[in-house]
Amino acid sequence: MTELLTADEANFDQVVLGADKPVLVDFWAQWCPPCHQIVPILQQVAAERADRLTVVKVNSDENPAISAKYRVMALPTLMLFHHGELIWSVVGARPKAKLLKELDDALLTVV
Repeated sequence: MTELLTADEANFDQVVLGADKPVLVDFWAQWCPPCHQIVPILQQVAAERADRLTVVKVNSDENPAISAKYRVMALPTLMLFHHGELIWSVVGARPKAKLLKELDDALLTVV
């Protein structure tokens, strides 16, 4: 399995906002069962789309400033950033096929 990158308040601007390609950020917490359920899906997406997309995890409990800045109110929250801008977000776990469809639709706007 592809290990997901981790971002925090110290490196978020560099890892996510300064990235060359789109970045899917998974806001999660240790106590959140659906957050753990989607990890294997996100690892597969990271491996299959590595040429077009980076997948990064942010622990919301450990990084409250990032969660507050992007108004993360429920977990898991997935946000897609491109050139430092938030272009898509969704709350809740998704089956892989649905997540890929939604991501592909969002990525069409950045090609």
